[in-house]
Amino acid sequence: MSQDYFGFSYIKTAARNGTYAVNNAADISVIVVYFIVVLAVGVWAMVRTNRSTVGGFFLAGRSMVWWPIGASLFASNIGSGHFVGIAGTGAAAGIAIGGFEWNALIVVVILGWLFVPIYIKAGIVTMPEYLKKRFGGQRIRIYLSVLSLFLYVFTKISADMFSGAIFINQALGLNIYLAVIALLSITALYTVTGGLAAVIYTDTLQTVIMVIGSFILMGFAFNEVGGYEQFQQRYMTAVPSITANISAKCYEPRADSFHIFRDAITGDLPWPGLIFGLTIQATWYWCTDQVIVQRCLSAKSLSHVKGGCILCGYLKLLPMFLMVFPGMISRVLYPDEIACVDPKECQKYCGASVGCTNIAYPKLVVDLMPNGLRGLMLSVMMASLMSSLTSIFNSASTLFTMDIYTKMRRAASERELMIAGRLFIVALIGVSIAWIPVVQNAQSGQLFDYIQSITSYLTPPVAAVFLLAIFCKRVNEPGAFYGLTIGLVIGLSRMIAEFIYGTGSCANPSNCPTIICGVHYLYFGIILFSVSCILILGISLVTKPIDDKHLYRLCWSLRNNTEERVDIEADDWIDNQDDKKMEIEKTEDEERRPGLCKRALMCFCGLDNQKSTVQLSPEEEAEMKRKLTDTSEVPLWRNVVNANALILLCVAVFFHGFYA
Repeated sequence: MSQDYFGFSYIKTAARNGTYAVNNAADISVIVVYFIVVLAVGVWAMVRTNRSTVGGFFLAGRSMVWWPIGASLFASNIGSGHFVGIAGTGAAAGIAIGGFEWNALIVVVILGWLFVPIYIKAGIVTMPEYLKKRFGGQRIRIYLSVLSLFLYVFTKISADMFSGAIFINQALGLNIYLAVIALLSITALYTVTGGLAAVIYTDTLQTVIMVIGSFILMGFAFNEVGGYEQFQQRYMTAVPSITANISAKCYEPRADSFHIFRDAITGDLPWPGLIFGLTIQATWYWCTDQVIVQRCLSAKSLSHVKGGCILCGYLKLLPMFLMVFPGMISRVLYPDEIACVDPKECQKYCGASVGCTNIAYPKLVVDLMPNGLRGLMLSVMMASLMSSLTSIFNSASTLFTMDIYTKMRRAASERELMIAGRLFIVALIGVSIAWIPVVQNAQSGQLFDYIQSITSYLTPPVAAVFLLAIFCKRVNEPGAFYGLTIGLVIGLSRMIAEFIYGTGSCANPSNCPTIICGVHYLYFGIILFSVSCILILGISLVTKPIDDKHLYRLCWSLRNNTEERVDIEADDWIDNQDDKKMEIEKTEDEERRPGLCKRALMCFCGLDNQKSTVQLSPEEEAEMKRKLTDTSEVPLWRNVVNANALILLCVAVFFHGFYA
């Protein structure tokens, strides 16, 4: 018998398709408290930071310390796409997908020790801005900005929104699009208004919530399955009861389910691809992607950057235990639903005929967690969704504002840039929602495989350009541009073919020609990266080199040169002090008597303190620039972070070896 509490029942009631609706006082209370705390932290960060300048809004004033940076790196990376996607792929194929997470333990060290020092010395805000300084011209900068924004829509925003909506649909029974719009409204609220500082501080809170909630669910899951040994035995026999006439290989667990490194030819994630192909993807994501690098650039010193990278590396050990194993346990407990192969059965359980592994984690939460804790886990999923989306929104806004809008409006005021960046976030949301149906049916319904495959088709040329730009000063603009464009054509040919033919499923394979789709996406990434490197180097060697005077502190061999660099091309937009002076000298009537609504809106968006801008002398500007590009470290802390980096690398080798 149910009891009403302000319209909600104390018990969980069955929703459509056998799922449950969270409609009890304990769960609702936890969710409400979660939103209040997150919004309070966001408002606190908004109030205490300067949001009215480019440096304040996009780089948090370069004042962040190591622990919020590390937490934000982790939270930005671990979206709801990880909880749904990694758990789903784990349920379908075993622990190998965890290798995607552990690969980051090595790459974050490369980020902090090799890439970020160059970015800081270059004095840049965005990754396309670095390429413009390094090569000159506009076409590479525009290309990378547009490609990055498309990737955010294809692989990040839409995938995270879809996975978050899956969870909310399972737990609350809400329409998938209604759930997405509700969450996006709250997410965009403090991203649009608060800038990077608000995003980083809320990410830190989200990380704590995610880790605590996930550990609790892992405990419930292992208790339900009977411990680790029982889990290993029962997973290998977890098959659905309805198999029709479908081949056994489509529903029986793989023989190598508990091995990370799998056969180079027959493996679903072949070990050469996992080591080399994945490292190429990871280099693009961790070392050249705006979302990640922007957090590092907000640090107050290089030691704090390195400390944040190390903290993120240790946190990246957790997804195998907090997501992959619970996803596999979900298959053990609910084989008919999670491991379904008959398209009609799958359609009944999750609304996707290609498979239902994506509901593995949500199903576990809804069925195992008691009232109150179920609300906590729903908060965890919303935390992962919101932390990832806020990071992407802020970085996408940065790319659009600094690399595209300034090209169209060279004389734009700083306030205009801030407004343009905020409005762009709203437009990005609409495009991403429209892409969700494509995500739903890709890669046999395995969300994480969809994300990684798209990344393998589009990002290796970008990774090649950044790697060669930093470590090979002979590379020039024609080589980089034609390497990027030819690589993009090759990658798009594979991606478009998969969309045309479909990726299919084990029960209904795609009829895409083997010559196009037969190469594993990780191998394809290796091939594309190699071809791009050859093109970039070959074209650069037969064209005119760039003089060293243009490359000081932009590549590794010249990183410590103290001579003044001569930019190949002037910046599109400069923080013009004369414009500020004109703004300061507005009439008293304009300055002191704005309308009440306008004053409230400007205050809410952090655009109300332009009048307090102080004009700096040339000497003060030079000193500020020196501080922003300083990579010096206190010897003690340099030794501490170096020692921790070695420990982290040893831990990475141990875990790979133990589960190999």
